[in-house]
Amino acid sequence: QVQFVESGGGLVQPGGTLRLSCSTSGFTFSAYPMVWYRQGPGKEREMVAHIGDRGGITHYADSVKGRFTISRDNAKNTVYLQMNSLKPEDTAVYYCYSPGRPGVWGQGTQVTVSS
Repeated sequence: QVQFVESGGGLVQPGGTLRLSCSTSGFTFSAYPMVWYRQGPGKEREMVAHIGDRGGITHYADSVKGRFTISRDNAKNTVYLQMNSLKPEDTAVYYCYSPGRPGVWGQGTQVTVSS
């Protein structure tokens, strides 16, 4: 019954901007931290950004610090990832995840950064 649905990906040029959304259902969203992961072709998933249940604590991978911002709206059961100054190295499928629901993944949303 737990579902994560990622959206907002697309093709952008280097330096461009995207805003990803993850709509959730089937669990008490506001009670858990949320995490954005990404996975490039042939690579393992890596953590991109993390946000606490209240939104007051955030962490980012070194590769995206200063460029990406994670946020959440507990009233909408949705977590966001604002991505600025995108680089080709950011190309990946992006997934949202909750440590409170181990093993549950959505289908992800593709982000491609290319000129």
